[in-house]
Amino acid sequence: MKAVRLGGGALAALIAGAMMLGTASAETLRLSHNVGDTTTWHKGAEKFGELLAEATDGDLKVRVFPNAQLAGGDQMKMTEMVGRGALDLVVTSAINVTPLVPEMAVFSLPYLYGSYDEVDATTQGAPGEMMAEILLDKGIVVLAWGENGFRELTNSVRPVKTPEDMQGLNMRVSGPMYIDVMNALGANPTQMQWSETLTALQQGVVDGQENPIGAVIIPQQVYEMQKYLTAWHYSYDPVFLGVSQSKWDSLDAETQEKMRKAAVEAMAWQRQISREATASGVDFLREKGMEVYEPTPEELEAFRAATKPAFDKWSEKVGPEIVEAFQSAIADSN
Repeated sequence: MKAVRLGGGALAALIAGAMMLGTASAETLRLSHNVGDTTTWHKGAEKFGELLAEATDGDLKVRVFPNAQLAGGDQMKMTEMVGRGALDLVVTSAINVTPLVPEMAVFSLPYLYGSYDEVDATTQGAPGEMMAEILLDKGIVVLAWGENGFRELTNSVRPVKTPEDMQGLNMRVSGPMYIDVMNALGANPTQMQWSETLTALQQGVVDGQENPIGAVIIPQQVYEMQKYLTAWHYSYDPVFLGVSQSKWDSLDAETQEKMRKAAVEAMAWQRQISREATASGVDFLREKGMEVYEPTPEELEAFRAATKPAFDKWSEKVGPEIVEAFQSAIADSN
């Protein structure tokens, strides 16, 4: 046999080719969400990226883009982009998807839930699987459910203790169902992207907003712009981690399983830190100077009665059979 000698250039090319073969399978997926990088949404997304990279030995990595950057700040558009494969992954809340999938409003129907156990009976049970099937029709594979949380009211005008106190307040809302809820309470709702909301609160363009304490109000420092908080737990909002079906279908079964396992673990952790932040959040907000009001059961019943027209309207839009499935799972959890 004759030894084959390679020149310096040929040897370098051979080594480079070998290195490229070794890294050819590495891919960075883009994940977008619509709030800031201090939130539990962002932390959950980053945790998912860490777990996925570890599970795939670095073959799949995730780059997280906060504030709906890849959708021009349009939080509603992100899900549609995932559905058509223009974006790999999304963490978004159910209410943000209602323009595309009206059935998703079921999670946020006013006063549907009374506890986290009731929430978990739906998001982690058959109702959650039902909603995942509906999203699959839009080209989105739900990997796991996380948490935005119970939405609480803040404003800069006055304490809100009764439905009458809502009269005339200019309220930022995130989706069409909340427009109907606020109208039922006599407020003036304005649907607005979250990326615009903090500035609108600072400038007094709107009087208030409603969002979860642990997931949004504290990490986004809403307390710096709002004086009053009413812990009325009137609506719940889950988040989900979804992947485009086109990307999902391009993965082999083993990689799909690794991705789903990473998502489930990451979102379970995200729910945990969101609930921990909420549990300690009221005291924190009081320390920051907010006036926090916690309505009595009788006062909550007044809010429930006032928002029932919105509940009934959106139950019809969602579909009575879906609402019944959620109510049955909730009843079984008690």
